[in-house]
Amino acid sequence: MAKTGADLLVERLLDWGVDTIFSLPGDGINGIYEALRTHKEKIRLVLVRHEESAAFMACGYAKFTGKLGVCLATGGPGGIHLLNGLYDAKYDGQPVLAITGSAAHDLSGTYWQQDVDLVKLYEDVAACNERVMGPDHVETIVDQAIRTALGQRTVAHLSFPKDFQDWTTSDDEISSQNIEGHTKPVTVSYEVAPTQSQLQKAADVLNAGKKVAILAGRGALGARAELEQLAEKLGAPVAKALLGKSVLPDDSPYTTGGLGLLGTAPSQDAMEGCDTLLIIGSYFPYLQFYPKPGQARTVQIDLDATHIGLRTPVEVGLLGDCKTVLQGLLPLLEHKTDRDFLEEAQSNMKAWREVLAERGTQQAVPMKPQVIPHILSPLLNSDAIVTCDCGNNTTWAARYIQTQANTLFSTSGLLATMAAGLPYAIAASVAHPGRQVVALVGDGGFTMLMGELATAVRYKLPIKVFIFNNQALGQIKWEQIVMEGNPEFGVDLENIDFAKYAEACGAAGFTIREPNEAAATIRQALAHDGPVVVDCYVDKNEPAMPGKVSTAQAVEFVKALARGERDTSEIIKNVVKDQFREAIATKGKSLLNVIPGL
Repeated sequence: MAKTGADLLVERLLDWGVDTIFSLPGDGINGIYEALRTHKEKIRLVLVRHEESAAFMACGYAKFTGKLGVCLATGGPGGIHLLNGLYDAKYDGQPVLAITGSAAHDLSGTYWQQDVDLVKLYEDVAACNERVMGPDHVETIVDQAIRTALGQRTVAHLSFPKDFQDWTTSDDEISSQNIEGHTKPVTVSYEVAPTQSQLQKAADVLNAGKKVAILAGRGALGARAELEQLAEKLGAPVAKALLGKSVLPDDSPYTTGGLGLLGTAPSQDAMEGCDTLLIIGSYFPYLQFYPKPGQARTVQIDLDATHIGLRTPVEVGLLGDCKTVLQGLLPLLEHKTDRDFLEEAQSNMKAWREVLAERGTQQAVPMKPQVIPHILSPLLNSDAIVTCDCGNNTTWAARYIQTQANTLFSTSGLLATMAAGLPYAIAASVAHPGRQVVALVGDGGFTMLMGELATAVRYKLPIKVFIFNNQALGQIKWEQIVMEGNPEFGVDLENIDFAKYAEACGAAGFTIREPNEAAATIRQALAHDGPVVVDCYVDKNEPAMPGKVSTAQAVEFVKALARGERDTSEIIKNVVKDQFREAIATKGKSLLNVIPGL
């Protein structure tokens, strides 16, 4: 019996080991849906409420499994909706295949309903971006798309005209140049290794350093043992880019935690004090947090040659898988007997943790946002999967959630888009049904794709969603104040009772308004056997500040207050007592005189 183009597509996906597709139906992919129905015992369809979520879920699935993520959408608006999640996958280096429908091949370009040229639209986001030209084209082009996605760890896209989905191989005439069976669903991992001479050059730089610091990113996630041996040999503190948060447990004696706006003061101290820097699997984008040019000799390890030297001047670049490169480098390194730089970082980290604990145990009302992750973190399973959205909630998750040996953690990294936290959690629970999955999100990001809570209910996914409800787009608020020196504007959100919303969707809903309610409610939420939303009302005037506040930031902050920031008195109470004390004591102090009422 002749097979349809859609049958051939689904069977080829199965040949590649695809077992899950995230999708929302539409008339442009009805043929593919019929093929999925007839193969439903072998391939799982996760029905979403918005195509953007399908792309986020495919990206999250790739992040939490290391396998190909697949999303499917109808033509026109469906394919357009996928874009944000696909850019998330592209920018975070995740293999994702997007399949979209399109108008019948002989009506394309004639203003047919939903006739959007998605191949043209996807030119920037997809490394392989092709239109399926008939049933006999399916196997060849699917193989090419998946090889590209896996080999380059990026996005591939196939546009499948709706009539070709229903055509069979008997309807299609194979070209004389094409030979049936000439391609197979196989790929190989991209392996390259530096020469011994390059390794020795890197070792010479690292051995000569007196104060070596390490910056580790997501590329080092598979190299924990080697990274710990390296830090021990070099006496080097390890700062972590956010997507590399799981590369070392947060209680490791070598790590100083995160780097950057969401990071720790000890990590920034390590960058400012080092004379040698080793970057492993990271192209952390914020230039101001690196050592100043000329300060530190730098060695960088990355699988992508375009990342080496991208952010800071590099003396020696080593191209290859981080684990493999470190295994070759370790025997060439001397064990440093001078541990002063590492011990200083460890002392700084001890003090930092004490500060976090102090802020996380505050009993003030309105409740400080730090209270929630401070209580939550020690209650998580050792193999929990933690996702978070982008916003102030990211800061609290990055600093307070202490990863353990088998914790997985992710957020939208380079794209830093809101709304990914909930879809990521759903994807994680689909991929790892036996593991605890927790999402930390803001009220702004959650409401963007809050319909996906119904998806979690539909599939009985026991995810726990903690919403930092400050009735504001908090990160933008503080950027306006601290980075721009302007009063907040256009960032207020109307309050939603998220616990009631959860119940309306069929999930459990809890509310925390005061710190003395938090511990018991969090335990109750974690113990519930289904999806849960915990609506956490937190202080809107508690800023998510950098680990170290610069004088310039303090000055802009004070300017914003002077120009009419409406919550001046409450903000002053929150920030002058800790983050801003030192900076305002220098240049910012004189400006306080111009703030009304102070």
